[in-house]
Amino acid sequence: MTDETKGMWLGLVGVAVFSLTLPFTRMAVAELNPVFVAFGRAVVAALCSIILLWKLKAPLPTAAQWKALALTALGVVVGFPLFSSVAMRYVPAAHGAIVLGILPLATAMFGALRFGERPSAGFWIAAVIGSIIVIVFALSQGGGGLQPADLALLAAVVAAAMGYAEGGRLSQTMGGQQVICWALVLALPILLPITILLGWQYGVSASPKAWLGFAYVSLFSMFIGFFFWYKGLALGGIARVGQVQLLQPFLTLLGAALILGETLDSSNMLFALAVLVVVALGRKMAVRRQTA
Repeated sequence: MTDETKGMWLGLVGVAVFSLTLPFTRMAVAELNPVFVAFGRAVVAALCSIILLWKLKAPLPTAAQWKALALTALGVVVGFPLFSSVAMRYVPAAHGAIVLGILPLATAMFGALRFGERPSAGFWIAAVIGSIIVIVFALSQGGGGLQPADLALLAAVVAAAMGYAEGGRLSQTMGGQQVICWALVLALPILLPITILLGWQYGVSASPKAWLGFAYVSLFSMFIGFFFWYKGLALGGIARVGQVQLLQPFLTLLGAALILGETLDSSNMLFALAVLVVVALGRKMAVRRQTA
């Protein structure tokens, strides 16, 4: 199995983990403050990271690595959780899943602009077609227009794409586990006091169901999922492995139906099939890479 193929499979595992983020986030923010959920999940994951880094006897990052870690943390530790948690207070997880469908294209753009990856014209065509499919689906579900919460979701897309690209590139030199762990530890001094203040102000009284949602996004979405995702990006390339994310909206739709009881109809399956075809085509297109 080539590194690129390994990267695709690892990326798929990461996407499967991330695909349940919105349903479990919606479950949590139904009773807990959305900003508390966004920052609290990072605090829990950061505490787990400290233990893991200690067990791995991980060396301190270099000055250049700290800079990349700061951008990674800004994107996936702060930005995406914050904007997606706020959006999930107002729109169904199924709606959010489709808007986030443009994330693969955004990730590829960050990889191209920041790190010299040069996808072929065929790759860009496949990425654009896939993104158009999910946007059309979002518009059809929203009655022909985008809702105000979509602005938060679009901000979440930009934040996640930046964090994925920065972290994926950095994983080539320091490993996916250490990347997300150090990014979380870096953000901890800022997020911990804010989380404590929000918990004190809004309270932390919630049902076991809400805390189950919080536990998932803390341990899986914010921690374990990144082990697979960043390793996959490092092996297979940011642009190519990032296209696996085109499957995420439809995995999220399935998760939202099973976990939250949201509607899943036949049109969803048709769009899912169309996206699968696009992913298969994009997988065959050339992508020139520069190693770190």
